[in-house]
Amino acid sequence: MLWLALGALTLFLFLGGLRAFEQASVSTIKSLLLWIAALGGLTLALLLVLTGRGGVALGALVMFGPVLWNRWRASHYFRTGFFGRGGTGSPAGSSGAGAGTGSGSTRPRAGAMSKQEAYQVLGLAPGATEEDIRAAHHRLMRTAHPDAGGSDWLAARINMARDVLLGSKHA
Repeated sequence: MLWLALGALTLFLFLGGLRAFEQASVSTIKSLLLWIAALGGLTLALLLVLTGRGGVALGALVMFGPVLWNRWRASHYFRTGFFGRGGTGSPAGSSGAGAGTGSGSTRPRAGAMSKQEAYQVLGLAPGATEEDIRAAHHRLMRTAHPDAGGSDWLAARINMARDVLLGSKHA
């Protein structure tokens, strides 16, 4: 009888968790997964130290630390640099020409891109030379290209910005 009650309780908790997952926003789920990963990592580190394997934990940190640091920096750069605060689109997040479109939204709209948006995506001031546009496109595509672990959507926006500014001259 005890096993039946524990099984029913487990099923009830599982279904409740699925219901909460269904109604949760993406940012809430991302935050939860981040907390779970952080607590799991801390638990593993504590367990390794308490069992006398602190050297293994230190070695793993030395080996994976730079990779994790670079991934965090890249995600932070794309969140705040391109379409983050104020939607300036400049890599440094500075408020250049055309910053603050007044919409307050950090997500760019889909569809046709204006020249002003194209300059913002590439992080250039209006009136930039063809050489500046090509250099900015090349610099951004090195990290945003899907083959380099970047986003398909972001690479498409960068290519669209180049096409809008250079027209048929980009070939």
